[in-house]
Formats: sequence, C-alpha cells, structure tokens
Amino acid sequence: QVQLVESGGGLVQAGGSLRLSCAASGRTFSRYTMGWFRQAPGKEREFVGSISASGGSIYYADSVKGRFTISRDNAEITVYLQMKSLKPEDTAVYYCAAKSGVYYSASAGDYAYWGQGTQVTVSS
Repeated sequence: QVQLVESGGGLVQAGGSLRLSCAASGRTFSRYTMGWFRQAPGKEREFVGSISASGGSIYYADSVKGRFTISRDNAEITVYLQMKSLKPEDTAVYYCAAKSGVYYSASAGDYAYWGQGTQVTVSS
C-alpha cells in the first residue's frame, strides 16, 4: 500500500516556474514506478511523465518535453515535478501516481495508487 500527497501547486504567470512534490508513505516506495498526470476542466486525465523505480528511466509527454523535469529521492520517498516556462495550457490539477513493476506506462489505468491532486493555474 502506498499513500501519496502532492504539494506545491499554485498560481503563476506564464513563463514562470513551479515545483510540485509528491510525498509517499510506505517502505516499498523505491520499488514503484512513479507517474505525473494532469487533468484540466472538461478534459481527460493526461500523462505528463514517469520515472522508473531506480530513477534511471524517465519519459515525458511531448507537450512538456524540455520544460518539465521529473526526479525522485528514494531516501526521502518523494518524487518531484519541476515545471518551467509554464503556459496557460498547463493549467490543470496535477496528480502523482504509483505503479508496481519496472515497465513504463503512460496509461492512467496501470497506476494503482493516486494522490489527491494539486491545482496549478497559469495566467496569461
């Protein structure tokens, strides 16, 4: 069982930066692939990126590649999403999620554990 709590969301102007954190509970955190997703009003949940259990493999959606960076600290059982050059279209509720196993997935259905989400609003 893994419990996830996101933080760090807020209101930022276009071009600005934010860093989201996802604190996890559970001693097996280091075995989980972690993902970030987002959901804007009226839209489906969208894959942002994922990081493997070891941190050695990281994948990003094309829409955020080059602007967002995912990292994890297994000692601190936390995963981060550093967001730069934010755009109004990045406005959404951001969720972190955990899946067992080492295989990458961009599908929300493959992730068993989810945080409650944190709102990110980018003003133009």
